[in-house]
Amino acid sequence: MSEHEEYLSQGESFEQEQNELTKRRLEELEELKKGNINPYTYSFEVSNYSSEILKSFKDDVPFENVAIAGRIMSLRRMGKASFCHVQDSRGRIQVYIRRDDLSEAYDQFKLMDIGDIVGVKGFVFRTKTGEVSIHAKHLELLSKSIRSLPIVKEKVDEQGNKVVYDPFADKELRYRQRYVDLVVNPEVRDVFVKRAKVVSSVRKFLDDKGYLEVETPILQPLYGGASARPFVTHHNALDIELYLRISDELYLKRLIVGGFEGVYEIGKDFRNEGMDKSHNPEFTMMELYVAYKDYDWMMSLVEELVHFVCVSVTGGSRVKVGENEIDFTPPWKRVTMLDSIREFTAEDLNGKSELELANAAKRLHVEVEPSMGAGKIIDAIFSERVEAKLIQPTFITDYPIEMSPLAKRHRSKQGLVERFELMCNGQELANAFSELNDPLDQRSRFEDQARLRARGDEEAMVIDEDFLRALEYGMPPTAGLGIGIDRLTMLLTNQESIRDVIFFPQMKPEKQ
Repeated sequence: MSEHEEYLSQGESFEQEQNELTKRRLEELEELKKGNINPYTYSFEVSNYSSEILKSFKDDVPFENVAIAGRIMSLRRMGKASFCHVQDSRGRIQVYIRRDDLSEAYDQFKLMDIGDIVGVKGFVFRTKTGEVSIHAKHLELLSKSIRSLPIVKEKVDEQGNKVVYDPFADKELRYRQRYVDLVVNPEVRDVFVKRAKVVSSVRKFLDDKGYLEVETPILQPLYGGASARPFVTHHNALDIELYLRISDELYLKRLIVGGFEGVYEIGKDFRNEGMDKSHNPEFTMMELYVAYKDYDWMMSLVEELVHFVCVSVTGGSRVKVGENEIDFTPPWKRVTMLDSIREFTAEDLNGKSELELANAAKRLHVEVEPSMGAGKIIDAIFSERVEAKLIQPTFITDYPIEMSPLAKRHRSKQGLVERFELMCNGQELANAFSELNDPLDQRSRFEDQARLRARGDEEAMVIDEDFLRALEYGMPPTAGLGIGIDRLTMLLTNQESIRDVIFFPQMKPEKQ
């Protein structure tokens, strides 16, 4: 049995419908090797890209000695001449291949398929049908594909409309095989290019303000900074449990204690929770902490930051998101959480007891658990009856103290804290506080959280004695902010699911 037959016999790595196509490609691979052709070469010198060639070519100006590399995406073989389209990282271009120019390489071309990666050298011309193409003077196989691509077919109907057949459109398959998705659905690549621009423009904005980008631990002996369940792992050498961070907050605040006046981090956080269109257990956050500022100042900064990113990525202040047009031009609406609930439900929850809040939730058909405190009941009512109705950028401010154990008490409103969340297109985009810097109050809040954990709230925070010790050394008044990079990217690229802006989202194990 040859090595290729043995590879085929493994079976489970090939879907049944691929077997015949794969068998033929493996036979081609054998033929290439018999002809002393290396089907997996080491390098190729690229000097041009398809988009550059198509944009700059002029009929009256010679365009010679181009060299591109990419994947064959279509083939039209004829006797002594053939055409194919090669797709590189920036687009695709037609290649004209003639036997008289390539000699033995033309015979090798007969053993190439859609999906193979090739290098092409030649000159640029326009065909009789008007398509700018490369006339190949050199063709080299760089990587033989043994699994066929799900190539999308297009046809123009009698009315002149483009009709697409056999698209690689199954969402689950696209997420699992993102490498295929990126090849056959070029528009997906554009989403991730824009995602990179989101990150780089956030970084530029903050760097230009003079804030320092830092790194804090992902593996932590205690998790904190948010209400969430963590992922747990074990450190063998120390024989201790560690947690994947759920937030960067408590370590970034330690740096403010240490004397930095403005620090931020862009990195991964992990929360052991369910998955839906706006939640993935692994996600990207930007957190920023600035000394001597408060949440009113931070609202203005967030307006400026998000508007800057929107213009940088999309070229303007407005973006189309589903059926809505979102306008990020500042200033944005500001409304308290309790006022927003009263506006959309006619329920006035101000000053209500836990029992009264539970009864209000029942009237509004919002399910609550016995373990929920007053803050979580209010949050549940807001989430189910208000959040989805906030389409344009809106700051929801002044949260109940029970909901925000790390935020400073409101300077003028009893029982509330100085906190805001930025809501847009029906979901949270950012969260910010005037940060709590009173170590005695912070200890009391942590103890309240401990009591909630005792009642069964698995997302309640744990007491972090080292963080309390840091506060006891003194932390200046500080404004803190967290922005979900994935959700911001969803908005600016008009994607309905967080999985559409994460290269490799978490999935259930694949069935063999």
